[in-house]
Amino acid sequence: MATQHQEDTLLAVRESKVKPPPLYQVVLLNDDYTPMEFVVAVLQRFFAKSREQATQIMLKVHREGMGVCGVYPKDIATAKVEQVVSYARQHQHPLQCTMEEN
Repeated sequence: MATQHQEDTLLAVRESKVKPPPLYQVVLLNDDYTPMEFVVAVLQRFFAKSREQATQIMLKVHREGMGVCGVYPKDIATAKVEQVVSYARQHQHPLQCTMEEN
């Protein structure tokens, strides 16, 4: 009886390189009407910043015209922007919040 010898075939494992989703910076913009204390409260409430961190970001917004509140995936960044703008309007402040791709 003749025996056939078959070689084992190895399949190369392909590692698919999935890019992580793009991240977005949530940014507060300076205006001449929103009180500094309100901006600090927004940073603490919506971005979980300590009082010190919130004050530093608020001063950056005040001095440089804008300040980054955090970096998030698109859906979270969108929600944060909407929450901040809605909260500011409820309190009759013109505070602007935007998002930029990081």
